[in-house]
Amino acid sequence: MAHPEDTSLPRLAKGCRWGTVNEMEGTVLFPEGAIKVQGTGKTILERCDGQKTFAQVVDELMQLYAGAPPALIREEAGKFLESLQNKRIVDY
Repeated sequence: MAHPEDTSLPRLAKGCRWGTVNEMEGTVLFPEGAIKVQGTGKTILERCDGQKTFAQVVDELMQLYAGAPPALIREEAGKFLESLQNKRIVDY
């Protein structure tokens, strides 16, 4: 799989949703199980609503993390989404 393109519309994959497991918020439920998403990963995934492009998500992250190099934000966000796409948790 590849990094999302700037025009990609990242979103939770079909069958995946935000939920709570054992009172743990920030959990993504999917057919094979659940994963806890926290910190920067949660910040990224919360913006992936299928309405915003990857470029828009990156722009929002750049505003939140103004001290971080823009190229690093784009690269790390892309790697994170690609890893979730490989697990069939995110589509774009």
